[in-house]
Amino acid sequence: MTTTPTDVISEALGHRAGKVIAVHLSYASRAAQRGRTPTEASYFLKASSSITGPGTVTRPEGTELLVFEGEIALVIGTAARNVTEEQAWSHVGWVTAGNDMGLLDLRAADKGSNTRSKSGDGMTALGPVLLDASRLDPTRIGLRTRVDGNTVQDDSTVGMLFSLGYFIADLSRVMTLEPGDVILTGTPAGSSVMKPGQSVSVEVYSLDEPTLTTGELTTTVVAGPALGPTGSQPAADDTQRIDAWGSAEAAGLEPAPAPFVLTEDLRERLGRLAVSTISSQLRRRGYPGTSIDGVHPLVPGSRMVGTARTLRYIAYRPDLFTTHGGGYNAQKRAVDAIGEGEILVMEARGIPTAGTLGDVLALRAKVRGATGIITDGAVRDAAAVAEVGLPVMCACAHPSVLGRVHVPWETDVTITCGGTAVQPGDVIVADDDGAVVIPPSLVIEVIESSEQQEHEEVFIAEMVAAGHPVDGLFPLNAHWRERYETWRDNQD
Repeated sequence: MTTTPTDVISEALGHRAGKVIAVHLSYASRAAQRGRTPTEASYFLKASSSITGPGTVTRPEGTELLVFEGEIALVIGTAARNVTEEQAWSHVGWVTAGNDMGLLDLRAADKGSNTRSKSGDGMTALGPVLLDASRLDPTRIGLRTRVDGNTVQDDSTVGMLFSLGYFIADLSRVMTLEPGDVILTGTPAGSSVMKPGQSVSVEVYSLDEPTLTTGELTTTVVAGPALGPTGSQPAADDTQRIDAWGSAEAAGLEPAPAPFVLTEDLRERLGRLAVSTISSQLRRRGYPGTSIDGVHPLVPGSRMVGTARTLRYIAYRPDLFTTHGGGYNAQKRAVDAIGEGEILVMEARGIPTAGTLGDVLALRAKVRGATGIITDGAVRDAAAVAEVGLPVMCACAHPSVLGRVHVPWETDVTITCGGTAVQPGDVIVADDDGAVVIPPSLVIEVIESSEQQEHEEVFIAEMVAAGHPVDGLFPLNAHWRERYETWRDNQD
């Protein structure tokens, strides 16, 4: 930070800047980079004492993750309380360039508040020019960030998930936005780490009139002494490094393996395999306990192939049922959250004397695109559930409501259903023989081996039907394997 920083807002208003409110995730490009798209905006506060102008920022000794985030900064000109999106822009006095910097080495102890990691002196650079908001179309404002002269961010309000007016209307519902308050409106993809000696420049301008610009807000990183010994000390792990740099590759780390996706091709191939075959292949790989025991199709002939979502019930206790059993409880949330091609697996501790599913929730799951539901407990309104047409596997039917013995407790956690562990994302295959759980890392090899096994068994069945004894044939010895390979090669 410079010894005499320029507080551009104070110069414009004649008094100190007020609240600094920052938006977490607001650009489609950043959401794509992070792999998640918010449905609502979320915010955090930065200390007004962190505001500075162009100049320097200090990276203390012992830290490594000083990040920059080029942003469009809004400065409130007139008080706003309970304003609409349409009214919001009239309350913005100025627009300027912002650099929402932070020391992510301090994030762990912040527990989500960003107080220490983002509110240090000099961590909110603004300027160098305040643009009159009335001269700008809020839907047509550009943002450009350069590091050592190279463009690393080039986006605009066109690429935002929420409008600038949305932030003002949203915040003004719960607080008065006062003259001098600053809203940092989020950063697009390209934010990364700065090192001592590097310079970062942020420019905000009109897309329709590029000469209407803030000019470049330039910040140079300098090395500084270590932070004092009191309180939590800087620490960085690989998760923080990936977050700060923007990717594992940029952070110099091995890229994380791509998440498993149950493609339509894999789903169809699993659908052609018998659960008994899959179970045999899992046992050969050291997974003898992957069957969900004690469950049967509510309607014989039902099949399921999908990825698991989980729901756990705990034993009934009056006080816990009072806090977790009524209203929009975990059971209802689980059904409302299930997606296309997913199977809801319920841990009901194998208790057959209370229903864990009824026809209304079965219908909701079907409408959501679920592949099926499995519970190691009972189903209530079994005939009505069967009529819904969603494949369901359960231990039995029972007329009692779940509150007799269960409390819906939590969703999307590792559970034990029918004696086997099930994690969200595991692959479930079920038929009249039962249901098996396949860890995602084994899916492809289990499919290939199961297909091979079933192909061999077609040959074996033909040989047995022709009168051959099973000794040496089932399983194939060397002689019969040679005959099988000849038979296989002659197949169409």
